[in-house]
Amino acid sequence: MKRCFFLLRGVLTLLVLGMLVSGAWASDALMDRMADFDPSNPVIPEGDTIKIGHLNPFSGPAAMNGELYHIALHWVAHDLNKQGGVMVDGKLKKIEIIKGDTMSKPINAKKAAERLILGDKVDLLWGSTGSHISLVCQQTAAKYKKIYVSALSISDSLMDAENFNRYTFHTPWTTSQAAKSLAYFYAKRPEKKFYILCQDYSFGHDLAEKFKGYLKEFRPDAEIVGEDYHPLFTKDFAPYLEKVKASGAEVIFSGDWMPDSVNLLKQSRDSGLNLPFANMYMDDPITLGVVGVEGSAGLVNANQYMINDMDSRTRELNKVWHELHETKWEEPYNSSLYVWPLGVVASAINTTYWMMDVVERAGTTDPEKIIETWEGDKYDSFAGVLEMRACDHVTVRDTYVSEFSSPTKWFDNFSYIDKIVIVPSYVVEPPVPEGLDRCKK
Repeated sequence: MKRCFFLLRGVLTLLVLGMLVSGAWASDALMDRMADFDPSNPVIPEGDTIKIGHLNPFSGPAAMNGELYHIALHWVAHDLNKQGGVMVDGKLKKIEIIKGDTMSKPINAKKAAERLILGDKVDLLWGSTGSHISLVCQQTAAKYKKIYVSALSISDSLMDAENFNRYTFHTPWTTSQAAKSLAYFYAKRPEKKFYILCQDYSFGHDLAEKFKGYLKEFRPDAEIVGEDYHPLFTKDFAPYLEKVKASGAEVIFSGDWMPDSVNLLKQSRDSGLNLPFANMYMDDPITLGVVGVEGSAGLVNANQYMINDMDSRTRELNKVWHELHETKWEEPYNSSLYVWPLGVVASAINTTYWMMDVVERAGTTDPEKIIETWEGDKYDSFAGVLEMRACDHVTVRDTYVSEFSSPTKWFDNFSYIDKIVIVPSYVVEPPVPEGLDRCKK
């Protein structure tokens, strides 16, 4: 591709990155493209477009997740459309995003995916929160031979020998990478007693099992002093927190995501339980804002991306995003949740640029050509090098861990990311699925 800094390669990459480091030129370029970006009223292109079906909950208790990722997709679409679009089939085509409401229910997810494929004639599917929902999406995509980008759910089982299909590409990290990152972090820490408290579905159980396994590897003297699984969207965590208090735990390990992450953290602090949570999703301003500086101090977050200003590209993204948030965006995108491009949103932006880069290099939306291009691909992203492992379509990458403290340059009303520990990709490379014949060659 020959457009913005996220997509440049080779000599052009070096040339333009040098210009970015030097200062204002690139800043003006990105701001020029994004100055009229309104996530509440995104520009929807017409005509011969590349259609991306966005599968996520847009109604029900988890609707905030759909909203959260919709801005990420529209950010990338707006940026690339401003540059003329993506070159496929010999011409530039703009990107059109179409919602598919899963309502966090498998049956609705299947209906939404089929409507997008058969009714809206989308070229690619992208989604979804909830591994049990994402599995339905990828199965439906395979049935109709459409590319599904599994961009959000992280259970290893999604791409194991039983569930793998060649039309699905898994771009986020996995439960193995998340669990191993946290176990690796605690290898040299004083805490030894962990209580596991996760959501009661495939992801929660998978994550917990992985953490226990890696903890034995990195910290053989550690002890699991308790283990509980609660229903999705639990409102009263008191029974679970009482058990944690009685266990003698030093750390609570949890993979909860919103709204459970918010309620769990708030209720623990309200009950006087101030143990650190080892987590992946307690890094958003809504969750942290409800417990303030003291309530969020000492939380240990692992993530596939952490906001930083160490790279010229992330500095650029942070600056433009934050300025638009402060001056132009309206509800709901003017809230504290969107003040910076953080964690999962920035990761979604990052991997969506990768997806569109693959499509342009394939020169078509033909699934077979995209598969051929993406398998084994390496992408120099603003979150490090991403590699799509050819045999199981899982992304190999570095991961990051940080213990929250205050003050930071990002927020002053709660503790946040401070020093970042990089866990190299060779340490956290996901295990190759057992029994997947493609990986035996």
